[in-house]
Amino acid sequence: MKVTLRREKERTHDDYGEIKAFLGEGTEFKGTLSFQGTVRVDGYLEGEILGDDLLIVGEPAFIKAKIEVGRAVVSGRVEGDIIARNRVELLAPSVIMGNIRTPSLAVSHGATFNGSCEMGAPEGGKVVRLEQRRDERLKTHEG
Repeated sequence: MKVTLRREKERTHDDYGEIKAFLGEGTEFKGTLSFQGTVRVDGYLEGEILGDDLLIVGEPAFIKAKIEVGRAVVSGRVEGDIIARNRVELLAPSVIMGNIRTPSLAVSHGATFNGSCEMGAPEGGKVVRLEQRRDERLKTHEG
């Protein structure tokens, strides 16, 4: 019997389903990226990423953003907080500079994570925007 092992880098996008949008290497985007389905970023993105489903951050990607998604798989560089409703996977050679909040975190050998991690089910099973939560706390303390 012959056994074939595949490395993480050799995985195809088919493992993650159909990619609905792709920001390729060498492209730049500033602003809010809002999506449904699977999105892959291999370029530069600055701002905010909001989605209910899967965000794939490819190895050549550099993201400076607040990320709030259903699931994140990261191989590139992220500077900013990641909130994921289901799971965050940090694959080599990812570099994360920020905090992570998710019920499930997987960190592969060769990934770098500098920040704090809060694990547990998000409120009501959905992503709660940080500004919204802060505003709610302020109203509670004011009243």
